[in-house]
Amino acid sequence: MHPELRRAYDAEMTAAVSRYHDGDLRVAFSHLERAHILGQSFPIEHARSHWWMLKVGWRRRDFVEITGQIPRIVGSLLFSRIWTPSGNTGGAHVPPFKSMPIPADLQTLLDQYGRGAKA
Repeated sequence: MHPELRRAYDAEMTAAVSRYHDGDLRVAFSHLERAHILGQSFPIEHARSHWWMLKVGWRRRDFVEITGQIPRIVGSLLFSRIWTPSGNTGGAHVPPFKSMPIPADLQTLLDQYGRGAKA
């Protein structure tokens, strides 16, 4: 992962974990979705965003999120380097293979520092 992409991913994850611990699960999940978009081409980062989505689902007692994240964690570890749907936000209320529009600020980062970029 390019250092600039790592920085952006880590910033989103840090914000998500902070909001999670503050009990602001809606904002935490929003940061996790952004981290997911940035990290979905990298197995560990991809799985980490799904793990935290699972934790948010657990705290919300959201059965769909809980049951949806478990196969996504496994799939992220197995298939991230092969193929991921562009822009998919990773939540269980979104089809797992659906490509989605990428927010402009994240698209800029991915264009400059995405999977093919040199570290």
